[in-house]
Amino acid sequence: MNIRPKPAEPGRIRYTQVYKYILDRIHRGDWKAHDKLPSVRELAGELQLHRLTVFRAYGLLKEQGYIYVKEKSGYYVSGGRPYTDSAEPEDASNTRSNLTTGGAGGTTFNALARHGTGHLQNTLSEIHQIPAVYSFSQALIDPNLLPNLFLSDHVKQVFDRYPKLLGTYSSVQGDEELRELLCADMQRKDKLQVSCDELLITTGGQQAIDLLAGVFLRPMDYVLVERPTYSSALDCFRQRGARLLPVEIHRDGYDLDLVEGYMKRHKPRMFYMNPTFHNPTGFIVPASQRKRLVELAERYGCLIVEDDAVHDVYFDAPPPPPLYSYDTEGWVVYLRTFSKYLAPGLRICAVAARAAVMAPLLTAKSLADNGTPLVNQKLFQHCFESERLQQHLEKLRTALQIRRDVMEQALAAGTGWQWYRPQGGLNLWVRLPEGLSSNQLLTEGVRRGLTFVPGTICDPLGEMDDRIRLSFSFKNEAQIREGVHLLVQLADELARGG
Repeated sequence: MNIRPKPAEPGRIRYTQVYKYILDRIHRGDWKAHDKLPSVRELAGELQLHRLTVFRAYGLLKEQGYIYVKEKSGYYVSGGRPYTDSAEPEDASNTRSNLTTGGAGGTTFNALARHGTGHLQNTLSEIHQIPAVYSFSQALIDPNLLPNLFLSDHVKQVFDRYPKLLGTYSSVQGDEELRELLCADMQRKDKLQVSCDELLITTGGQQAIDLLAGVFLRPMDYVLVERPTYSSALDCFRQRGARLLPVEIHRDGYDLDLVEGYMKRHKPRMFYMNPTFHNPTGFIVPASQRKRLVELAERYGCLIVEDDAVHDVYFDAPPPPPLYSYDTEGWVVYLRTFSKYLAPGLRICAVAARAAVMAPLLTAKSLADNGTPLVNQKLFQHCFESERLQQHLEKLRTALQIRRDVMEQALAAGTGWQWYRPQGGLNLWVRLPEGLSSNQLLTEGVRRGLTFVPGTICDPLGEMDDRIRLSFSFKNEAQIREGVHLLVQLADELARGG
């Protein structure tokens, strides 16, 4: 079996990235003082780069005193010189945003996901900022479906119970009462063995992903990612200089032979996955594969980051237990977003991790914001422990299932649209009629007040231009019918060359 990946990062790898990669490995102790470094040929082969690129990186490190040369022997790590970021070479290249204003007042969307180390971009956020009547790009729940009056009533009760709340900081790890409540809930419903000390409260799931990337990734590290996947996670990993290895996700899960081949050959630092009501496809990775994935992670030393943003938004049967439930050695980090279906603005995510992972995460969290706001945590806690929550969830599942059905019926009125029906979550992953481009369709949609997520930004290879993600959760049934009717109309016009 050929496990060599199709390059996930098109374009030339600069020698400065290799420089940073070597320096980071020296810093974290992979290569110690006076250790012999791989030869130019060996490192070029390992990184799948031209030898001249590695040679230039070694030359710069030698010039700055980080390494030295022994004649007819090779390169060695210097002794006694502390690691410093100040010596990093300056990269003067400029990368333009892929979201640009086009002619005639329109907007054009190029193939995305082609950025170098250090470039900050969140393409999904850029799409969300576009004013739209029919916003199918937002994987959020319509505020009209949330228990707003119930939440308003509880705000005063919370401040009555905690009168000094606005004048108090949270601990870095998160409010202990909330962590105990969430631990008990996950143990009771999902059979997860997690203690209060193994739980960290972050300001949303996106912060959790960013913290994990910052702690565990260095330039040139490999990261396994699903294809397609959550686009903001891809942007986060690229910003860290990681190299992405795409793993196709199907209705029955992954090709585990491919996953094992990647782990064996490339030694990835991390496998970021969303196995439950996957974003954007809605697929569910079966329980049999979940257990096997944990075994592979333990065998090859690959940290699994399990993102579970909509675990409770199921339409028929509850999903299988998380991968975290099979983990006994600490190779799975579990991200569970709770506030999305109750009060998204509170931004509450629980990160479950064993001690070896939790310790550096706490340091990173303290540097990021020194703790998620206590007022958000207490408001969420007070609502979460109410008996009304389960009633709300049951009504919400019914409402979202109806909206999914309405969107499917509206798409079925067109010709050539294809999708699999998700059994939970917030999105449809749709194949466009033959010959259409998601980026072209989005450009036309923006001009008419309609947005969605193009497949190119969900694809680590920057392809999938024939796919789009449509969220059925943010607009009501009438708006879904009108918006999808407009989408089908625009697609027909493009197909006719209009």
